[in-house]
Amino acid sequence: MAKLQNTRKEEGNDMKSTALFSKTPPLKLFFLASIPGAVSMLASALYQTIDGIFVGQFLGATAFAALNLAMPFVIINFSLADLIGVGSAVPISICLGKKQEGEANNIFTCACLMIVGTSVAVGGILFAAAPLLMLLMGAQGEFARLAVQYLQVYALCSPVTTIIFAVDNYLRICGHIRGSMLLNILMSALSAGLEFLFLGVFGWGIWGAALATCSGMMVCAVIAFIPFFRKKALLRFCRPRFSGRMIRQIVACGSPNFLNNIAGRVTSIIMNAILVRLGGETAVSVYGVLMFAEGFIQPLLYGMCDSLQPAVGYNWGAQKFSRVRAIEKCCFAASGIVSLLAAAVIALFPGQITALFMPQAGPEVLALSIAALQLFSLTYITRWFSFATQSYMLAIEKPLPASLISVSTALVFPVLLIGAFWPLGLTGIWLNFAGTSVLAAVLSLVILKKMRPELKRPDAGIEAA
Repeated sequence: MAKLQNTRKEEGNDMKSTALFSKTPPLKLFFLASIPGAVSMLASALYQTIDGIFVGQFLGATAFAALNLAMPFVIINFSLADLIGVGSAVPISICLGKKQEGEANNIFTCACLMIVGTSVAVGGILFAAAPLLMLLMGAQGEFARLAVQYLQVYALCSPVTTIIFAVDNYLRICGHIRGSMLLNILMSALSAGLEFLFLGVFGWGIWGAALATCSGMMVCAVIAFIPFFRKKALLRFCRPRFSGRMIRQIVACGSPNFLNNIAGRVTSIIMNAILVRLGGETAVSVYGVLMFAEGFIQPLLYGMCDSLQPAVGYNWGAQKFSRVRAIEKCCFAASGIVSLLAAAVIALFPGQITALFMPQAGPEVLALSIAALQLFSLTYITRWFSFATQSYMLAIEKPLPASLISVSTALVFPVLLIGAFWPLGLTGIWLNFAGTSVLAAVLSLVILKKMRPELKRPDAGIEAA
């Protein structure tokens, strides 16, 4: 009897999760899913921003520049896990929409194993290669030593930290949207608290900043898996059945986000190498301020769009195309509003933003940072459109156009504009972001127009349970 009651309770939880995606009115669904998703990603962005603030305040300008030099490699490490996490989330959602629960559980189980294995391998490579990587970037002395310390801590912890972003996707798929939000808030608070303790009280170096963040991630990763181990979630662990087709599907669906992260980090590495030679630590620090501003805004856009992907994928699999379009209208509108507000804040308060990360900045450095931020603010006039389009393509399992937007935005357009704006010196670097955003918006519009017949298909009349 107890077993029967537990089975009925699990079935009730499953119905509640799928009803959220299939029955809730689109606008209400947006507020139920997207707002917590945005708050979750905002919390995630806050601890990264606080990381930069604490390092700048407690350890000084050289440590802040070292953090920014190492950060692209840290994100590359997480990007591989994100490739599998996001890549598995899309087919899982579509399988659930098609009522293929067994296949969804298998993809979920295999993806988790793949993330842990990949993180062990990549973490080991980054730990060993860290000194050489910083040398190739042109860093020397204390600047290079601090960057190596920061990167190596993340590399050592990667087997138990990188999975946190994947399991966050799985929680949202299972309808645990509020739980996902609370978990991200806890991770930010825990990481910030530990970083203040390690740097402000214990007086540890830059490695303490990395250890604080990794510790917060490890604790929250354990908490996040509790519903899955206790069989309280829609997805369940099962005996894994790997196949070439499944792995190719995961890689294809995860490639847009992965390529965006990798290409973006390659661009950052190129930018940093140029900045080290054009303006030294000061130019790298100003670029770091821009990256932290982007790291605060982009997660908001990502949180709103990504949190709706399970619902979009579920309804696409159920062939409720009109519902998909209604959900996406909310996504595009909200992304536009947030992006334009961000542009206004950055343009109006560049001095205050600079002071958060470089409190001892002199007049020349402050003037350089203010000018850079004001040019950078132009990015968000159009950035929202390509971001929402890429998310839309990914949610409906169209990895090729999503990857095209992703790679063009993160690598192709920025590299082309480096050459085009080269005569402008540092000003050309700061203008690169806005120029890339305009080109990406044009590309996204072309893709949407070409796919219009498929996106405008009528519903197939299949009623999801």
